[in-house]
Amino acid sequence: MSEQILPALKRHFDRHRIIFWYDTKKELRADFDALELPGIEKVFLYNNEFAVKYRILREQPEQKFLIYKEGPQPEDLHNWLLDVQLAHGEFRTDQIGLWLSELELGPEFSGLAQEHAEFFQAAKRRESLGKKLKKDDTAGLLRLKMLAVCAAAEPRVDEILETLLAELADCKEEKIRLIERCGLGPFLWEKLKRFYGYSPEKATVRDFVIELFKSCYAMQTDGEARLSTEALVFLRRWKDNVRHQGNFETLSADCAGILNIEKDLQKRDYKRLVELDYFELIDKKILSDLVKEVSAQAISAGDCALVVRQRRQSHWYTGFQDIYGALETGAQFLNSLNEMDLTINSPAEGVQRYARTWYRIDQLYRKFTFHVRRSGQSTLLGPLVDLIENHYSNSYLLKLNNAWQECIDNLKVCDASPIPLQNSFYSKWVDPFLKKDRKVCVIISDAMRYEIGEELLGLVRQEDRYEANIEPALSMLPSYTQLGMAALLPHKELSVAEDESGTVFADGMSTQGLVNRNKILQQNNPDGARALKADEFLKMQRDEFRDILRSTNIVYIYHDLIDGTGHTRESEERTFEAAQEALQELMRIIKKLTAANASNLLVTADHGFIYQNREIDESDFSTVAAQGQKVLYRDRRFVLGQGLQDQPGLTTFKSETLQIKGKIEIQIPKSINRLRLKGSGSRFVHGGASLQEVVIPVVQINKKRTSDISLVGVDILRGSSEVITTGQLSVAFYQDQAVGYKVQARLLRAGIYSKAGELISDQHELTFDLVSDNPRERELRVRFVLSRSADDLNGQEVYLRLEESVSGTSHFSEYKSSKYLMRRSFAGDFDF
Repeated sequence: MSEQILPALKRHFDRHRIIFWYDTKKELRADFDALELPGIEKVFLYNNEFAVKYRILREQPEQKFLIYKEGPQPEDLHNWLLDVQLAHGEFRTDQIGLWLSELELGPEFSGLAQEHAEFFQAAKRRESLGKKLKKDDTAGLLRLKMLAVCAAAEPRVDEILETLLAELADCKEEKIRLIERCGLGPFLWEKLKRFYGYSPEKATVRDFVIELFKSCYAMQTDGEARLSTEALVFLRRWKDNVRHQGNFETLSADCAGILNIEKDLQKRDYKRLVELDYFELIDKKILSDLVKEVSAQAISAGDCALVVRQRRQSHWYTGFQDIYGALETGAQFLNSLNEMDLTINSPAEGVQRYARTWYRIDQLYRKFTFHVRRSGQSTLLGPLVDLIENHYSNSYLLKLNNAWQECIDNLKVCDASPIPLQNSFYSKWVDPFLKKDRKVCVIISDAMRYEIGEELLGLVRQEDRYEANIEPALSMLPSYTQLGMAALLPHKELSVAEDESGTVFADGMSTQGLVNRNKILQQNNPDGARALKADEFLKMQRDEFRDILRSTNIVYIYHDLIDGTGHTRESEERTFEAAQEALQELMRIIKKLTAANASNLLVTADHGFIYQNREIDESDFSTVAAQGQKVLYRDRRFVLGQGLQDQPGLTTFKSETLQIKGKIEIQIPKSINRLRLKGSGSRFVHGGASLQEVVIPVVQINKKRTSDISLVGVDILRGSSEVITTGQLSVAFYQDQAVGYKVQARLLRAGIYSKAGELISDQHELTFDLVSDNPRERELRVRFVLSRSADDLNGQEVYLRLEESVSGTSHFSEYKSSKYLMRRSFAGDFDF
């Protein structure tokens, strides 16, 4: 005991000049006599109260005194020093007193310490509590901080509750058991009653979380809610907190089963659920119904996109984003196809219309298939997949290319003027830079068909200070790699080897392989030229490539991700995944080139391709095989030979018709038919004359010096009233223009705040990325739920605030705000 007395007394004297010590059990006189307290006089109290009082108050009013009395404190009526004692301090040597002394708490907390003695018995808990205490703490605040210590949380009801829910999700009970053991359970449940309206017959954390999910779900589905709207605010904040996502998901799944949410959702209209995300089953319900509506074409593409956009705010969106993506692109595909007129009157018109609008069907089909494959939900999406596959193959791909075939059957020369031919690429697009003594970099992505090039255009234009445009060109026929690659090199004439190799020559020089292409480029560019493979370039350091650029006027970079994936039977089903990866890789190449001071870039392809994701029908294979004097080279979409026999289903071209020197003849199956070829895949093909194979992109890219990116503006649409009269506020936000290449999406955080800056509602992360030109389709409606603290602001002004993240930091700055007046009815204070 003596070891504890001295430090405890010193703490008392830090706050008081006079300290009274009653040795109730008369066992500490020796300790009192042994005490050495510099600057403090010890006084033994024994029937000398008046003299002591006169001395400490009159004679020595600045001196510190320790007044010791053996025995208990006198009753107040007979305690002549009671007024002095009450004005100063008392030192207690019982366990409760020592705890209070250690924590520098006054005797008024003795009853509290006695009630929660279990808490104070642990030195670590006392130490943790001491760090949280303030001089003006009330008993209520003290208990709240004791709760926080037990829960290892901050002394706020919501944070203590979040910690207990985390423990529940982890199937543990240590913290709540400690709270109960320390006698703090009743205080906790009283707090939850006051804050959230939770008052069951038997309170437990598990019971609370079930009621929390049940009530919050009921609040937005016209059910009976036992908890207050403050519980809804808590659930939303807890759900959206990154630290607690896993706990929320675990307990949400548990409560969904207990509350039989799946059965309840079956009877509900999914359109009334788009703002709810408390259970993963809600997303499943919405997706299930949306699949049916899109498949039945009972919902417009715009309405489907709106549902998907609203669900982006869902807690579960990431796990379902590919299903939502499939539905959105599927609805767009069906809507776009219904509006398509696929008539063609001339080769030029066919290419022009494809490059303006028809390509979009191929693009949407690719994106739909990509999302379906990545989602792994073949059962859920099966009906829609079948519908779109049938429409793509029969209503679009076959129909379009049957019409196109009629245009090219009787061509005397391969020409779609004014559409440039691929073999004029170097003279039309490359030479103009060289003649102006400007360096140029050419990226050739094998099998990057037009629709992929158009998507690349969008990605480039979204980048700050990048300018880009796209033109269509007509590839060589047959549309295979060796001929397409040769056509993109400088040359006067092209020829094909009259053997089984299919090799193409440019002015008599072989164009096969990087070495030969380097020779042709350097022979035609005395000022320096270089050909590289894309993976080789991507491994280079920036300065290494700068050295190459200094010594050359032209660089060709060959990229082969799409064709390399599609041409292998085992990987052809990954063609669309390869296209997506190729776009990302091409952007890396473009940015790396511009970082090395290359400012003039051209991106093109040797040919396009046809890809159908499902197994090819027998009707899509030609019923005849190529025959003739010599069949030199066979592929799935063309044959090279001499003296080839004319046959139904095959179109024969002379080499001069296709602007190829020599006596080679080419046969191509009509429309989209394939030739049978052993050991070869059949879903990814090229070499034929379909628009998907022969319309290639030429994307021109230039890096500017000044920034040209802006973000969309967002306005708060105020209703007719500027007064908040209920516990919720519905607000519409308006995006002032459509998102485009140089006008980008804006990400904002929205909430309602008091004048002092306290958040008094739930918070919403909002993405304004609407692309519609219709102003009505650029409105986003959000419902805010006010917290309990809003009740204290009745009659005061509050602010709906939009905030924007400060780049590179965790801070937000105010973007816009709108003022409202809180005018809540007193009737809202009653629960009946």
